Amino acid sequence: MQEYREFLAKTLIDETALQNRIRELAEEINHDYAGQDLMLICILRGGVVFMVDLMRHIRVPHVMDCMAISSYGVGARASNGNVRVTYDLQNNIAGRNVLIVEDIVDSGHTISHVLEMLSTRNPKSLKVCVLLDKKERREVPVPVAYCGFEIPNAYVFGYGLDIDEYYRNLPFIGIVDLEKYKGNTE
Repeated sequence: MQEYREFLAKTLIDETALQNRIRELAEEINHDYAGQDLMLICILRGGVVFMVDLMRHIRVPHVMDCMAISSYGVGARASNGNVRVTYDLQNNIAGRNVLIVEDIVDSGHTISHVLEMLSTRNPKSLKVCVLLDKKERREVPVPVAYCGFEIPNAYVFGYGLDIDEYYRNLPFIGIVDLEKYKGNTE
């Protein structure tokens, strides 16, 4: 596997900017849900790092659950629009304030499917908090209530986002130089 510096085109969002914005998002959430309880739903696996850092700053009472959604084929770098749930919630969301925590929204197909499915489970409220939003790639409208950063249409990695399942652990968001990235050859 290549060392990420070999194909890092540039750092799009550094660690300090990420952490500052996450604290700001948490403050917005604390304000909007003051006096209420909240259920955070992490979309696995990419949303884990963001979710953990975000919930450290959320002061309103909250619980968490997770879902795993697949909309990418093997080795695919873009959603194929065929969305399926591979791991569903373990808790009932009926009558609860639900905030979906997602790493990135690009075409909108995946999160739109999740919103449609969860709305049938009768939550009190259902909103989306996304770290990265690629609005120029949007094919399906998505109501994003909390957005960390709007980003250009580039292949990004780090801070929960992977390249062939690697590099989720990096503390920043980088842009991949696809001409230099050799892929997982192991």
